[in-house]
Amino acid sequence: MCLIVFAWHVVPGVPVIAAANRDEFYDRPATPAGPWPQAPHVIAGRDLQGGGSWMGVSLTGPNGPRFAALTNIRSPQERRLDAPSRGALVADYLRGELDAAAYVAELAARPDLYNGYNLVLGDGETLYWYSNRGKDDPRNGQPLERGRIYGISNGLLDTPWPKVLRTKAQFASLLCQGAPEDAYFEMLADTTRAPDVRLPETGVPIEMERMLSPVCIESPEYGTRTSTVVKLYRDAAPELHERVVQPGVVAAA
Repeated sequence: MCLIVFAWHVVPGVPVIAAANRDEFYDRPATPAGPWPQAPHVIAGRDLQGGGSWMGVSLTGPNGPRFAALTNIRSPQERRLDAPSRGALVADYLRGELDAAAYVAELAARPDLYNGYNLVLGDGETLYWYSNRGKDDPRNGQPLERGRIYGISNGLLDTPWPKVLRTKAQFASLLCQGAPEDAYFEMLADTTRAPDVRLPETGVPIEMERMLSPVCIESPEYGTRTSTVVKLYRDAAPELHERVVQPGVVAAA
C-alpha cells in the first residue's frame, strides 16, 4: 500500500473513513479483497507471495470491528533482503486478539525486525499510527487526535509529498460534500505527475521519483494494483470496497 488518506472521527457515526491505493509489481500474485477461508471474520486482500495483507477490516475484535492498513517506507539504502514480509503486520493484527495498544507495544519492542513501514490500526474508539522509522515523531505509537484527516504515502505520517497534500485536500472536500463512493475512486485514479521541484528525495533516481509521484501510478512493470475505500461504522458492520486496477483499465472487484 503506497497511499492512505483517512478521517478519524470527522463524520458522525463513521469513526474511520479511509481511501487508499496499493502499489506493487504487476507480477506479484495476490487475491482480491474478501473473507479469508481460515479466518472468515477478516476481510482483506491477500499477498500470495508473502502471505500477508496491505489493508483490511476484521468483523470482530476486543472492542468491536477494527481496521488496519500498511505502507512501506521508501528508503532503498536501508532495505534488507532477509527481512520478513511487512504484510504480516496487518494480517496478524486482524486475525489476533490483541488490542491496538498492546499490538503496537509488541512492535515497538522489535523495531528492527522489518524493513521500514507505517501501520495504521485500531477500532471505533482508538486509532494508532506506528512506524519503526518514526521515533522522533511524538504521535508515533500514540492514539491519534480525533477530528482530523491524515495522509501517508511512503514517508512518515503527513509527510508533505505532493500526492499526500493533493489527496488530503480532495478527500476533505468529498467528505464535506457527502460525495458518493465513485468520487473517492475517481480521486484515487489521478495519474497527474508532480513537478520536479516538488518531488521528494528518497534515494531513487529522478526518473523513478517522477514515475512514483502520482496518486495512481502507471508503468510497464509496477503501479497501482488496487484502490480501496473503507468505512468503520459506530453501529453497523464495516464496509470495504475495492477496485482492481490494471494499466489503462479500472474494473470493480
